[in-house]
Amino acid sequence: MDIARPELKQRKRRRQLLIGAGLATLLAAAGAGLAALGPAVPAVERASVLLGAVKRGELLREVRGPGTLVPKEIRWIAAETAARVEHIRVKPGASVEADTVILELSNPEVDDQLAAAKAAVTAAQSDLAARRTELNSRLLDGQSALAQARSDYEAARMQAEAEKTIAEKGIIPAVQYRKSLVVLEQLKGRVAIEEQRVVEFRHNIAAQLAAEQARLDQLVATRELRQRQADALQVRAGIAGILQRTPVEEGQQVAAGTNLARVARPGELMAELRIAETQAKDVALGQPVKVDTRNGIVEGRVLRVDPAVQNGSVQVDVELAGTLPPGARPDLSVDGTIEIDRLPDVLYVGRPAFGQPDADVRLFKLDPASGIATRVPVQLGKASVNLIEIRSGLDAGDQVILSDTSAWDQHDRIRLK
Repeated sequence: MDIARPELKQRKRRRQLLIGAGLATLLAAAGAGLAALGPAVPAVERASVLLGAVKRGELLREVRGPGTLVPKEIRWIAAETAARVEHIRVKPGASVEADTVILELSNPEVDDQLAAAKAAVTAAQSDLAARRTELNSRLLDGQSALAQARSDYEAARMQAEAEKTIAEKGIIPAVQYRKSLVVLEQLKGRVAIEEQRVVEFRHNIAAQLAAEQARLDQLVATRELRQRQADALQVRAGIAGILQRTPVEEGQQVAAGTNLARVARPGELMAELRIAETQAKDVALGQPVKVDTRNGIVEGRVLRVDPAVQNGSVQVDVELAGTLPPGARPDLSVDGTIEIDRLPDVLYVGRPAFGQPDADVRLFKLDPASGIATRVPVQLGKASVNLIEIRSGLDAGDQVILSDTSAWDQHDRIRLK
């Protein structure tokens, strides 16, 4: 028969309790150890990130932007009057001289207006000549009357002098002598009146002829205007250069002021750069510029900065000082680099991704011995095209990750392998 042994069950029970307590202690210790180690450090391929070394020295601040070469002198030729395009004699791309006829236009009204203006001028010239003849004739009549008055006065004066002597001797009555004196005074006044009349008539002649001349001048100006309009039907280049555009077609009716052709001097080019509005605030007149034409670098300087912003960029005109390389022509795409200033003896590094001037960022700083990169706070300063100033947070010789690290935003440390 079986004999009950309760002490064996108790022993087994104590052994199970001891084993469970030991396992719990081991699990707690392991958990504490893992908690002390922190989260696992992710490993990143070294070739997949861009590293940059912090340096000390002079930082050349530059801004860069794309652009095009444009002629320095461009001439748009517009229609003087409404007209019809009869013939296009020169195609775009051809060399033209100042008197080269590019287009032939027609407008019968312009021809009629020119003929009418010429006729009006001829009639006005005839009227002026006839008026001058008439006034001169009237002036001669006045001068003749003046001469007659002077003659009568002289005759009366001589008679009065003669009568004075014989009147004093009593040969003639004294009353006769006094009558001669009265006549003499009348003739003297007449001479004065005739002289004043001739003077006033001369002034009147000048005024009337001036009025006729003004009318003639006005008609001549109108005739010259009509002549220019007629001449403008033969559209000429105006300057020596290259015909760039003729935005019209034969048979097309154009209104006055319509652009008919564009001519440019190809040898005198400038660059129009488009600089991002965030970088254009430091661009000033006279700053040196290097323009890359893909076939050589041309030196230049800032000539003008557009005060307006268009599509997020500011137009900067650059005057080219150096010799243009072969192949440089209008509308050629170029890249321009503008030198803003030079910062002596500063810490700088390559511009990190999303690194903006005067911003506080957190960059991964690499420990070369362990290969661990740790986030550190960095204060950035002034920026150039590819470099940026370090104001605090790094020292010369430190290596930081410059490429985009947004994939590891949840980690403060990464391992490069």
